[in-house]
Amino acid sequence: MENELFERAPVHKVYFKFALPVVFGMVVSLVYNMVDTYFIAQTGNTDLVAGVSLGAPVFTLMIALGDIFGLGGSSVISRLFGQKREEDGKRLSIFCFYAAILCGIIVTAVLLLFRQPVLCLLGADEHTMIYASQYYTFIALGAPFMIVSLTPSNLLRTEGFANASMTGTVLGAVVNMILDPIFISVLGWGAAGAAIATVIGNICTDLYFVWVLLKKSRRLSIIPRGFYISATEIGEIMAIGIPASITNLMQSLGIALTNRFLLPYGNDRVAAMGIVMKVNMIAALILIGFAFGAQPLVGYNYGAKNHRRLKQILQFCYGFECSMAVILACILSLTAPVLIRLFMQDERILELGIPMLRMQQAGMPFIAIVLVTTCTFQSAGKAWGAFWLSVSRQGLIFAVVIFASSRLAGYTGVICSQAISDVLTALLAVWLFGRSIHKELKGVPAV
Repeated sequence: MENELFERAPVHKVYFKFALPVVFGMVVSLVYNMVDTYFIAQTGNTDLVAGVSLGAPVFTLMIALGDIFGLGGSSVISRLFGQKREEDGKRLSIFCFYAAILCGIIVTAVLLLFRQPVLCLLGADEHTMIYASQYYTFIALGAPFMIVSLTPSNLLRTEGFANASMTGTVLGAVVNMILDPIFISVLGWGAAGAAIATVIGNICTDLYFVWVLLKKSRRLSIIPRGFYISATEIGEIMAIGIPASITNLMQSLGIALTNRFLLPYGNDRVAAMGIVMKVNMIAALILIGFAFGAQPLVGYNYGAKNHRRLKQILQFCYGFECSMAVILACILSLTAPVLIRLFMQDERILELGIPMLRMQQAGMPFIAIVLVTTCTFQSAGKAWGAFWLSVSRQGLIFAVVIFASSRLAGYTGVICSQAISDVLTALLAVWLFGRSIHKELKGVPAV
């Protein structure tokens, strides 16, 4: 039945079966992020909002490190399942789970040891330091739970458990949303309360995933009995996992760079961009969900060398993703004033945030191209293609663009930088795809 789903079910049907639970989980996570931002913004303290925004890259770091073992492991395991090597896939799932735990413990130690210099590097000043430090400290303490939660959420989809993956994500987000108003407003813990709620939500997610792996899964495991792994297999996971991780690390870099370039213009602009980034996640997370929700399907058919079906899947993915990007960009641009006002009634924040948000949406169709191409490279084990796209959009290309545009156009150049970077990265994605996957599929009929 599982093989039927991967190998012969209609493309549109199986695509939505895999992608919709991921998208739903992303939307719930998005709602949690908005609730989090809403309760922080309701304090009316611009410095607190800016402080949490400055600490946001640390949260993104956790997602990035979880992707090493979640996306890296799922890419290799889905291809192994396509090759009917199920016991090998089970062994690798055990490694990914425990490696994520160890990674989280190391990250906690490093972040706490270097807390002050990291906060200064992120741009915290005398006004925002106390709030950024509170958020940073508790997020750092929760690193093991946050990193681990991202591993089984990805691995379970290789076995077709998209709904279980979604349920775990939703569970954590719901717990988080319940605790947010209690910790932030009722108890008055502010930035620290937001971080503590996030950590507790992730602990609940971890417990649920452990239960699924022990009671429901037949192809995956966390029981280390008889476990072994070779250096080559670790290398295969890292070859895909590290570029996947770099994507989120570059997101942290992109946020940090944007904040640093906005700081000379005032903390109100940093606060406005923090809210805009949350609203922008409406489109971004939906697109990410649809792009990466189909990753096990792409990896399985690539591993099985079923090029005809793979071509059908990719054609559907690109067409649907780009159409969705245009629709979402239009909706968010038109409703920008309403969406920003939901978070903060400050007229100055509204005045600053509307053009910021609309400029972010200008790059959405190009982000869609980058996401599907990156997902394809990761699923197919094309490490270099995945690497270059991972370090470009919010990393190398973005850094060059924001340095240049800020000098050429000042503040306007800063808020235009991401959209320009999106266009340039999409062009890079098309070129890289043409040099690798397209060559393998050339001449293969789609129907």
